[in-house]
Amino acid sequence: MADKWEIYQDRAGEWRWCWTSPNGNIVGATSVGHSSKRSCIENARRHGYVRASGKGAKDRWAFYKDRSGKWHWRRIAPNEEVVGKATEGCSNKSDCESNTIRNGYDK
Repeated sequence: MADKWEIYQDRAGEWRWCWTSPNGNIVGATSVGHSSKRSCIENARRHGYVRASGKGAKDRWAFYKDRSGKWHWRRIAPNEEVVGKATEGCSNKSDCESNTIRNGYDK
């Protein structure tokens, strides 16, 4: 089985994406609603949807621990907009980095 991507409109009419693994766990999801489907798809491409070479190559990645000690990540575009983030905390940094690789991070 392959990962599943869903691009949809939420109740407020904004476009969102969600990426799930074959076991049903969420791998990634948009951190904000998008006003157009095109904008949503462009954001999803930064995370691996219909991978386009070079998309998101200049983004920076921030890794941090939350108050409970779980590791998280954020993907930040050159304009400083957060274009992705972890949906769950990881118990160690290496697991967090493994999750980012699925979302387009290149060490």
